[in-house]
Amino acid sequence: MKAVQAYRFALDLTPSQERDALAHAGAARVAHNWALSRVKAVMDQRTAERSYGVPDEQLTPSLSWSLAGLRKAWNAAKPDVAPWWGEVSKEAFNTGLDALARGLKNWSDSRKGVRAGRPVGFPRFKSRRHTTPSVRFTTGAIRVEPDRMHVVLPRLGRLKLHESARKLARRLDNGTARIMSATVRRAGGRWHVAFCVEVERADRVPARPGSVVGVDVGITHLAVLSTGELVPNPRHLANAQQRMRSLGRSLSRKICPDRRTGRRASKRWQRAAARLGRAHARVANLRRDGLHKLTTRLTTTCGAIVVEDLNVTGMLRNRRLARHIADAGFAEIRRQLTYKTSWNGGRLVVADRWYPSSKTCSGCGAVKTKLALSEREYTCEACGLVIDRDRNAARNLAALAAEFDTAGSGPVAARGADQKTRTRGPVAAKREPGTTPVGQTGTVLPQGRTTDLVLTKAH
Repeated sequence: MKAVQAYRFALDLTPSQERDALAHAGAARVAHNWALSRVKAVMDQRTAERSYGVPDEQLTPSLSWSLAGLRKAWNAAKPDVAPWWGEVSKEAFNTGLDALARGLKNWSDSRKGVRAGRPVGFPRFKSRRHTTPSVRFTTGAIRVEPDRMHVVLPRLGRLKLHESARKLARRLDNGTARIMSATVRRAGGRWHVAFCVEVERADRVPARPGSVVGVDVGITHLAVLSTGELVPNPRHLANAQQRMRSLGRSLSRKICPDRRTGRRASKRWQRAAARLGRAHARVANLRRDGLHKLTTRLTTTCGAIVVEDLNVTGMLRNRRLARHIADAGFAEIRRQLTYKTSWNGGRLVVADRWYPSSKTCSGCGAVKTKLALSEREYTCEACGLVIDRDRNAARNLAALAAEFDTAGSGPVAARGADQKTRTRGPVAAKREPGTTPVGQTGTVLPQGRTTDLVLTKAH
């Protein structure tokens, strides 16, 4: 099975190499801003001409928004706009133009209703101070050195890695991987190189192919499994909050940049901002590491994993819980499970958003009309079952996958809600699970083609 995945490694750049990397990132920003200004000027000119009653055939010729069209316009103007263009790789300018082309396409598709999700705004100019330095190389000499501690990139030359690239080098030596691009980026005070690689992955089978596990994510516990296992929530952001507040107060006392007066930031402000950025990067790295370990363990062990289709965007509107929800990373768990199940030969079953997993009794199937968030134990009035709320939800999710397995391609007797739980009385109409592509539901889009299944409402 072929899959596209990324290998990211930290870099140890010399001061000269760091200046070269910043120069390439700056060139990408210059090309992006110049092309954006041209696009806006042409759009404004055509709008003004239409207001004067100029026929469409006599309007100023429009500028192509494709990468090829923007590159053609840039190549014609770069001797005057950037006379230093020969000092950096052509891939630097291509990086900025490609970002603009994708931004314009996303904005256009969003306005036409083709793109799902939140409305996308018109691309904005990139600032020198607030833009993350980044440059992507797609052509030229891109390789990992035999010592596996150095990489070679166009114009930047031989760069030292902070860690060994043996995992990628082994695949390249065996011929099961092909480097498609390399992106050099600075984040959290460190430079990284990320290789986009097409990998030939061997077919795998989970350790327990027939096992089904329901996963109920939450704040008290990061995940509660239907097996009874409680995965603790490390709360990385909450643990680092005191230090971040201290660093933020220290930063506020320094001379900060002021765009209105043209005042530049002091050296102490820059050092304080770098310390705060490293603290945020550390929290993000700890969270990412923990989620990868959890999702890898689940996908390599269980044959089927059942999760809920949570409206994470809506949940983040709760100002009391937004920080804790964002710290837990609900959407990231769903995203990682999506592609890791396909890598390891399992399947991901996504319960419908309106399936009342917490309100349904895992013993007898009775559905409660209301269940306050403060009620942490589920007490069934029909059979008397008393169980932890999250574990009850996880068991219901696991049972939902079993019902789907027995159904095959036809309907099965399902329990659950046909819509949002009503304010009074039990839910009479039972929901029959079906299947739709994962991309039609959920808060995170899948990566590539998967075998995921979604249990949805019957119409």
